[in-house]
Amino acid sequence: MTSSPTPSPVPSGAPGGRGPLRRLRARGRDEAHRTASPLELFFDLCFVVAVAQAGIELVHSVAEGHAGQGILDYAMVFFALWWAWMNFTWFASAYDNDDVLYRVVTLVQIAGVLVLAAGVSRAFEEHEYLVVWLGYVIMRVAMAAQWLRAARAAEGAERTTALRYAGGVLTCQVGWLGLLFLPEGARPWWFLVMALLEMCVPPFAERGHTTSWHPRHIAERYGLFTIIVLGETIAAATVAVKSGIDENDALGELLPIAAGGLLIIFAAWWIYFVVPVHGHLRSNRQAFLWGYGHYLVLASAAAIGAGLEVAVEETVGKAHISTLAASAAVTLPAALYLLTVWALHSRHFKRGITQQLVLPTTALLVICCTFLGHWAVFAAGVVCVLSVVAGETLAATRPAVAAREGGPATRTG
Repeated sequence: MTSSPTPSPVPSGAPGGRGPLRRLRARGRDEAHRTASPLELFFDLCFVVAVAQAGIELVHSVAEGHAGQGILDYAMVFFALWWAWMNFTWFASAYDNDDVLYRVVTLVQIAGVLVLAAGVSRAFEEHEYLVVWLGYVIMRVAMAAQWLRAARAAEGAERTTALRYAGGVLTCQVGWLGLLFLPEGARPWWFLVMALLEMCVPPFAERGHTTSWHPRHIAERYGLFTIIVLGETIAAATVAVKSGIDENDALGELLPIAAGGLLIIFAAWWIYFVVPVHGHLRSNRQAFLWGYGHYLVLASAAAIGAGLEVAVEETVGKAHISTLAASAAVTLPAALYLLTVWALHSRHFKRGITQQLVLPTTALLVICCTFLGHWAVFAAGVVCVLSVVAGETLAATRPAVAAREGGPATRTG
């Protein structure tokens, strides 16, 4: 993937006047105070409903001893949610004119994700993807309609890019029919093929023209969605702990899990937001790799909550798995989250081998906590907090070192 020429600046603000229907023209990267709109926030909240459904089914699968199949189903469903969310986010960053038609089409996409959420249970339990496919198609056809509308208002290379997007999106929807008709054993492989094809659409569409996505706006949108997913993780874990206490009077056994889970989530938030990443998003190559990598960030963040629920169910005797497996349901996604956040943006702001090793070492130690029995989650939480302390301490000592060496002081996490 290579970077494309930066588009010429266009006037700031939502273009096209103030009427109910306006031309869907590109916004400018020079816009000041570009922030997420109320419609975008509503969009995120509705998507998290579907994420929560996927997490619930993952809990059931892991607790029943079917972790491998559950993780596979979760990966497939989460991709559909994440990809539809990501495509809307980047499109809105470049073209949101907030007129009536734009809002209506966005609400159609929200309806699509709710349809998809309704089919998550059948996808996990019966491997029946009709409802999931239908919800995905609703979202993606609506997205293609937005691109066609943008193409109508554009000219030259920008119009070609919009048409490529629309054509790529619609073509992929035909390919996803394979999940309905192929033998069950072939569907995971077909999913992998189609996922790769979907991810090829943006670099293909933007070969000759870069859409005018706004770096600060994109960073904010990803950050807000990460916050919402982490919030859903806390909510799910809280309900699980409350249920365990109410039904089994197991406060003493569940308290380490609750405390450890809270520490993990607090540290996950801190580590993600310790550095402003928008300055790193300077080209399509950097931005696409960063954006695509968030599949693992968001999926692992949501899976931490599912893992905490599994740990609670194992502690109160409702899960048919070992303590080791229940602990791994928390520590493995937590370690994956730490590694992917480090790889995507934290490492770009760290200086020296010591700072670079903080998060990878933390991930390794979190995995080692898996073998500590019922104290595994609490120990993992303590390790994550100590990672934050280490990062902040190194960041605080950096200015003094830079001053002695006559170099610049850089704020790192």
